[in-house]
Parts: sequence; C-alpha cells; structure tokens
Amino acid sequence: MTLDRFYPIFDHTDWLRRMLPLGVKLVQLRIKDQSDPVIRAEIDTARDLCRAHGAVLVINDYWQAAIDAGCDWLHLGQEDLDQADLPAIRKAGLRLGVSTHDDDELERVLGMDPDYVALGPVYPTILKQMKWHQQGLPRVTEWKARVGSIPLVGIGGMSVERAPGVLGAGADIVSVVTDITLNADPEARVHQWIEVTR
Repeated sequence: MTLDRFYPIFDHTDWLRRMLPLGVKLVQLRIKDQSDPVIRAEIDTARDLCRAHGAVLVINDYWQAAIDAGCDWLHLGQEDLDQADLPAIRKAGLRLGVSTHDDDELERVLGMDPDYVALGPVYPTILKQMKWHQQGLPRVTEWKARVGSIPLVGIGGMSVERAPGVLGAGADIVSVVTDITLNADPEARVHQWIEVTR
C-alpha cells in the first residue's frame, strides 16, 4: 500500500476527531506519560476513528497494546526497539516504521525489513532534546539512496514552507507535530499541509 505523504503526529484522540474529517489519511498517535488503561482506551478510540475515516493509524511505542487492539501499524524509536518483541510484532501482522538518526541506527533498522524508515531531525526541533542537530536536506537524499524502495519519512522542524524541499530531496513522506498543534488555526494549517503534499 502507498502511504499518504502528509503524516501528522498527535498526542490525544481529541486531535484525531478534529483533523480526520479534514482529509488526514495517515496519522500517528504518540501518547506520553499516561496510565495503561488510558493508553489502551485512547488506542481503541483512535483505531475506530481512523477506520471510520479510512485513515492509516500508526501507534507509537505501545506495541503490546497495538497488538491487543488489532492495529495495523507501529512506530518504534531506537530506545523502544530494545524492549520490543519484534517476532511477536511481526507475527501479529503489524507493519513497522522506525526512527533513525545516524549510520549505525540505519544499518540496524534495515536488517529488520522495516515498512518505513524515519530520518530526523531534518531541521532543528523544539519538541524534544536530542543529541543530533539538524540532519539537513543532503542527508535526506543520502538516506533515500540507502533505503531504496522503502518509504522514507522526514521529521523534525517541519513546516508547510519546508515540506516541498524535503520531498524534493527524496523523502516520500513528511511528518509534523508542532507546526499544527501550536498553530493558532490548526484546521487551516492542515488544509495547507494537504495542499502542499498532494
């Protein structure tokens, strides 16, 4: 299946209720610091909302809850990979996207036959402290040459204005968080994202 080129990440299903009706077709639910019952309820709700809107839902990190909820996609960061049961994830039929930041991580991930590879941060990001500074567009081009037919997701410091350059550099998909969630008019911003990526 071909994934949409616009890939927003939200931390709560309230965002999905607002954004899915606007035409979002690929979305990640990234929940932090919640109890297990809350996480599972959010995943169930997100699954149902995405199915109702014909959107692909990617669950960040919580692989067991994603399996239990019958989800289709999972995203793991490098630190999550250490704890995850990859054979169980694959046996459940989950497709897997993984974060990468340097050569060693990319080599590790390519050995797992991922369904997409994310490279970040392409630009400086305010979302989380990272030991990697911006990767830049030449790195996007290099990564695409290395991953070949595997979809490449560019993430980190993304905006509507930067998206065409990142896609032009070789990314198949652009992932975004704060350019939407911190925008004064998130709905209008999503419309702009859809326009620029399709």
